[in-house]
Amino acid sequence: MQKRKYFGTDGIRGEANRELTVDIAMRLGYALAYYLKKKNPDKKKIDVVIGSDTRISGYMLRSALMAGLSSMGVHITYVGVLPTPGVAYLTQAKSADAGIMISASHNPAKDNGIKIFRSNGTKLPDEIELELEDLMDSYEEISKECVAGDKVGKVLMEDDDYFLYRDFLLSTIKGDFSGMKIILDSANGAAFKLARSIFSRLGAEIVSINDLPNGTNINVKCGSTHPEILAKVVVGYSADLGLAYDGDADRLMAVDKFGNIIDGDKIISILALNLKEKDELNNNKVVTTVMSNMGFEKYLENKGITLVRANVGDRYVIAKMKEQGLNLGGEQSGHIIMSDYNTTGDGILVSLKLVEALRDCGKSIDELVSGIVDWPQILINVRVENSKKNTWNENNAIKEIIRIKEKEMDGLGRVLVRTSGTEPLVRVMVEGKDKTQVDSVAAEIADVVKKELG
Repeated sequence: MQKRKYFGTDGIRGEANRELTVDIAMRLGYALAYYLKKKNPDKKKIDVVIGSDTRISGYMLRSALMAGLSSMGVHITYVGVLPTPGVAYLTQAKSADAGIMISASHNPAKDNGIKIFRSNGTKLPDEIELELEDLMDSYEEISKECVAGDKVGKVLMEDDDYFLYRDFLLSTIKGDFSGMKIILDSANGAAFKLARSIFSRLGAEIVSINDLPNGTNINVKCGSTHPEILAKVVVGYSADLGLAYDGDADRLMAVDKFGNIIDGDKIISILALNLKEKDELNNNKVVTTVMSNMGFEKYLENKGITLVRANVGDRYVIAKMKEQGLNLGGEQSGHIIMSDYNTTGDGILVSLKLVEALRDCGKSIDELVSGIVDWPQILINVRVENSKKNTWNENNAIKEIIRIKEKEMDGLGRVLVRTSGTEPLVRVMVEGKDKTQVDSVAAEIADVVKKELG
């Protein structure tokens, strides 16, 4: 496949005003508008839905995107601060031609990103992203089709559309959650008011933390990437469980009453068994990624559920789900897709269905995952020069150490090396039956990667 210039594994992402600039955002606005108009030549009105998380740079990027889109005659509905899956849902619900989310998800506050959805609420396939990249680089040519005067696109501020998504989420739950005490960690991000509102309406006793966004504190030592504080609060309040979202609320991690972190794999196991008991798990299969623990795979196998592995990235999970007609999939990181309800990972939706499953079976989350015995696994993120990130698999020293260690782990575990799609990182993952061996192998590979590419 052609090498990408702007798009990564999940839209365009980078440090705001350094890697992701106003110029890039505006050119993307022009490119997307041009693409949508050419795709729908007989349509008099092209509509785009835009939402954002709580990052301070969102205002800047939103303005640039809107300028590019509206100058080409595209009409925009800005739905305010909303989770990424909310934008995907509203894109369909409002019959828009595309949806845009301005967010860098779980990345640091200094970063931002732009994710684009098609009219059906799914993320763009590779071929369309590559076409948009070509159009972005042809800015001077396509800008000749800008409209003038009263032909420019209208921009509507529709913060009340938030309630459409809220009511949809509420509609997915039967009964209520009265008698349950839950701690919510919104990561000072897009779920900061929505999650609390929904769980409170369902009758749960709620304590909400990290729900005071100021534009620069999103994901800072909180949320799904840093659930340590949540774990302490859950124990301190004697709560039933804790739920942690990331900056744009498309991920979920949980914490049991003892403060133990429950990752995406374990959440998937609870949802899968709940669906299987109701005969609603398609083909008795779930999709996860190559990062999922082999102990988790063995557990599902013993329960009559087959694990199907996809490459890392929700787009690849979703593609595998569609390919095999499956309705549950996700990642260890907590990005979980329940395609009976939404087209993309939805942290709040998954948290609601998780709590519903706990309520229905009358068991605590720690009881439900107690049978999963993980094999020791370590993931080392090696920070490298961005220009060298994608050359690791061409480096002879790195290839050789991986070959040696794969031979050493043969039959005892596995080695997986890959790059981050959004950050200058090479990720070294090793999993096996013996923790000492796992730690040693991972450290040796990471040392070589750092020496060669750092």
